[in-house]
Amino acid sequence: MDIKKLQTLVVDALEDVKAQDIVLFDTTHLTSLFDRIAIASGTSNRQTKALAASVRDKVKDAGGNVYGMEGEDTGEWVLVDLGDMIVHIMQAPIRAYYRLEEIWGDKPVKLGAAKRAKKTDDAAPKKTSGHLAASKAAVEATPVVEKKAPAKKAAAKPAAEKKPAAKKAAAPAGKVVKVAATKSATAAAAELKKLPPKPKAPKAAADKEAPAKTVIKRIKKVAE
Repeated sequence: MDIKKLQTLVVDALEDVKAQDIVLFDTTHLTSLFDRIAIASGTSNRQTKALAASVRDKVKDAGGNVYGMEGEDTGEWVLVDLGDMIVHIMQAPIRAYYRLEEIWGDKPVKLGAAKRAKKTDDAAPKKTSGHLAASKAAVEATPVVEKKAPAKKAAAKPAAEKKPAAKKAAAPAGKVVKVAATKSATAAAAELKKLPPKPKAPKAAADKEAPAKTVIKRIKKVAE
């Protein structure tokens, strides 16, 4: 496997499990046994073991070789042998004590360069099929017609309420209802004159004596 691809895989595997203080060094001028060395820190035995397992699995999945692993029992310092590259995963106190950077750190390798190369490859534009490109062009060329919102219909006005017809009040009993005259006053007066005079009412007859008084008078005359 290409050394640049291998170092990128290792750095990605360490970052996946949140490794701390990852550094990478070129060792081709110091030894012929390997070309790269990577050093990273873990916060606990469990994390260092998980970091080593992540590196092993990622390299194997990519078709690389893993020649051995050491230090998994304690987890304080786990070494992963990848042939052209050696990975040291250590807890912070062990790393500060052995200071491997001072031994192998003459030529540090910038991690950003490998990352940028990978991102550039991933960001390469994908080829678009001819049919898809033609359909996109047709869509872009089609003028956009703005649809006007339908006008809101005026709310129907409620029908005017019909007022009930006023009832004619019936004339109260005992009162005379005046009717409009159809004839003129002069003609009415003339007709009244033609009518015969009304007979005079007879004078009221004297009150007749009650039968009882008449009987008493007769009795008096007889007695005399």
